[in-house]
Amino acid sequence: MQVLIPSALQSYTKAARVEAAGASLDELFADLDRRYPGLRFRVVDEQNRLRANMRLFVNGVGVRDLAHALRPDDFVAVVLALSGG
Repeated sequence: MQVLIPSALQSYTKAARVEAAGASLDELFADLDRRYPGLRFRVVDEQNRLRANMRLFVNGVGVRDLAHALRPDDFVAVVLALSGG
């Protein structure tokens, strides 16, 4: 499936869009980490939770649960949330 990578993480992928596979978001990030070591740690913390500053969208719908099921034709966007004041 297609995965949109934010510019802050493109130092890992060298591309804005990459291909990855997985039956869930957790499996998708495991696949991405095999291809691009260190990427998963920037998105998922040590407790296997999505980091607070990360947002995931599957086919345009916001998702926070890494167990969310995926289909091969899904489009996943990884977005770095802005913070500050």
